[in-house]
Amino acid sequence: AATRILCRPDQRDALLEFKNEFEIGKPSPFCTIAHPKTLSWVNNSDCCYWDGITCDSKSGEVIKLDLSCSSVRGRHLAFLDVESNNLSGSFPLELLNLTKLSILFLSNNRFSGNLPSSFNNTLDFSNTSPSSKLRELYIDNNNFIGPIPITIFQSVSLVRVHLGNNHLSGKLSEIFFNGSNLRSLHLGHNQLVGKLPRSLSSCSSLEVLNLEHNRINDTFQFWLESLRNLQVLVLHSNEFHGLLQYHPNVTPSFSQLRIIDISHNSFTGTLPSNFFMYWSAIFSKGNHSELNYIGDRSYDQDSLALMNKGLKMKYRRILTLLTAIDISENRLQGNIPKSIGQVKNLIVLNLSSNGFSGHIPSSLANLTTLESLDLSNNKLSGQIPPSLGDLTSLSNITVSHNQLVGPIPQSTQFQTQDASSFEDNMGLCGRPLSITCGDIDTEISEEPETEEEKEEEEEKAVLSWTAAVIGLAPGVIFGLIIGTFVTLQKPQWLM
Repeated sequence: AATRILCRPDQRDALLEFKNEFEIGKPSPFCTIAHPKTLSWVNNSDCCYWDGITCDSKSGEVIKLDLSCSSVRGRHLAFLDVESNNLSGSFPLELLNLTKLSILFLSNNRFSGNLPSSFNNTLDFSNTSPSSKLRELYIDNNNFIGPIPITIFQSVSLVRVHLGNNHLSGKLSEIFFNGSNLRSLHLGHNQLVGKLPRSLSSCSSLEVLNLEHNRINDTFQFWLESLRNLQVLVLHSNEFHGLLQYHPNVTPSFSQLRIIDISHNSFTGTLPSNFFMYWSAIFSKGNHSELNYIGDRSYDQDSLALMNKGLKMKYRRILTLLTAIDISENRLQGNIPKSIGQVKNLIVLNLSSNGFSGHIPSSLANLTTLESLDLSNNKLSGQIPPSLGDLTSLSNITVSHNQLVGPIPQSTQFQTQDASSFEDNMGLCGRPLSITCGDIDTEISEEPETEEEKEEEEEKAVLSWTAAVIGLAPGVIFGLIIGTFVTLQKPQWLM
């Protein structure tokens, strides 16, 4: 006979601890027959034979927990995680009786309907007293609809609120208040409209703000720089528009900002020459030997989807050493500012699908930690600066669909790229393209140059276009980061 697999001791102990959170109360009026199933839960017995418990017949792992009609009552539960199940129905108002609940995970289920407009006890978001316990609320990836209750953000205890990937609608009203301790706000993938509420500036502790894939219609609000702890700003796929110009009487300082994604909007005009000079967290090189994450616990859910190396990648947790600028898919024009060379700690740069013109700034060679560079689908002209071949961490470069000419740098970083990374340029030659430089006229056409372009040309004059072939370093940083993401999808132009 096959050996009977006993319940795993760690799961048995966990169930016993769970049992201790409750007491046996009066039977529920909704139960025809009430039986306290937890009475059979005793130590030194096989939990697979306890009432309400179902185990996998091969592994012995607990796969089902049924406490229906068990007359259990308890208000001491502090951490409840039922994410990634098939739970459905409206928001479970029974949770309101858990007065000590501080962390609630309802993510990745099939809950639906409106969020309650008002709550009591633990989830009374209008209760601004320090006794309010709930600190973290994760109800993303469900089917909730309707407006976001104003009272949610009126609790001083809330630190993380994740409502993304639902069907929430309406305007983001002026719902934030002074004294908020909010550190992470995820409202992406909903149907929110209107403008960014200025009251967001009251959330002085905010580290992560993700509003991607909504219909927010506004200009870029530079008062966001007042959020001195902001590290991640994701606004992509909205209806933002207008110029990305600093106010002439204000010197901005995004002192902690490490990741900014404002792609897939309708920003217009040119980038000011000093556009990249005020992001000090990317300006100086960090300590790449330390693996720290945004958030202070292993279960913090500050995930992020980002275009990197031509793929849409999802980072399950965000490393503090990850730095990225993505302003692709807008309507920007003019030269790429030379100040881009100041953000020396940058890992991902995506300026694709705009109307940038002029030459590729040679100051990009200062970005020694850069791993992914996408300048495709612009109107860039001139040669690719040979000095970019010295970027040993650069593992992905895409400059296709421009007006570039001349030889492709003969470094390993460039030679290992697919030919499609350089296609549809008027005069690029050399490997990995099949066109040899002797087959075409690589002379750059004379055209009026801006002062900035002239300075860049003077810098190029002292460089030889043939760079020494160097070994491709795989990139220590990429090795550390790669384990934190899963590939979501390729962009359409790679299909």
